[in-house]
Amino acid sequence: MTIIMNTIAMAITTVTALGLLCSVMLAVASKLMSVKVDEKVELVREALPGANCGACGFSGCDGYAAELAAGDAKTNLCTPGGDAVSRKISSILSVDFEDVIEQIAVVHCTGDDAARHLKMEYDGIGTCVAAKQLYGGRNACVYGCLGFGDCAAACPNGAICIENGLAHVDTRKCTGCGLCAKSCPNNVIFMEDDTITTVVLCRNVEKGAIVRGKCSHGCIGCGICARECPAGAIVVADNLARIEYEKCESCGKCVEACVTKCVRQANFSGIFKA
Repeated sequence: MTIIMNTIAMAITTVTALGLLCSVMLAVASKLMSVKVDEKVELVREALPGANCGACGFSGCDGYAAELAAGDAKTNLCTPGGDAVSRKISSILSVDFEDVIEQIAVVHCTGDDAARHLKMEYDGIGTCVAAKQLYGGRNACVYGCLGFGDCAAACPNGAICIENGLAHVDTRKCTGCGLCAKSCPNNVIFMEDDTITTVVLCRNVEKGAIVRGKCSHGCIGCGICARECPAGAIVVADNLARIEYEKCESCGKCVEACVTKCVRQANFSGIFKA
């Protein structure tokens, strides 16, 4: 009995000693191998909204914070955070404040159920990505909104809804994170500066006669808008009207002249003016 007790005691002592030794080794290793964290990085990271959308051009908020602390990035790149975040970061880093150019998601398509023509009935998986795999989707126009709401599912702010088969953005809720644009397989959603007031809501580059047969709201490349623009801000290239925003004076003459009403004026409060 004594021998057994001694054996058990020795085993317990050995295990305890090994545990203490491992604890000491781990404590020493944690000190010697620890990576020092820049306090500025932590402060900047706390100031960022945490959307991890990549709108800043870096790998999420952590990557942006690290570049900011290192002095390798501008403080005004966080579109979702806006000027408030830019001011916080500027204060933390003791640098001059830089104004953020806010952006809004714009769906460059007006081909809703009433305007577009279908080339087939689709009864598959209800996502834009899945629908596009089958001959480019159900719509005759393969350039427009597919209408299944991948963008709405990606939006963290509930700023997008699908009405009559077309995505609509409530710009009062949009923070400009760009996640909707990244989720759109047809690249219909663009992130635009909220300073613009006139947009061409079509991406079809086919000839006008073909576009007419697919969507009544599509750009037919007639060039009337370009001829009516007093500032020369509109050009027609590849059968599609495009606006040079640095020249646009927001006079609205192109909107009045557009025969298919794909050129619209916007006040970016969630309402497009026809």
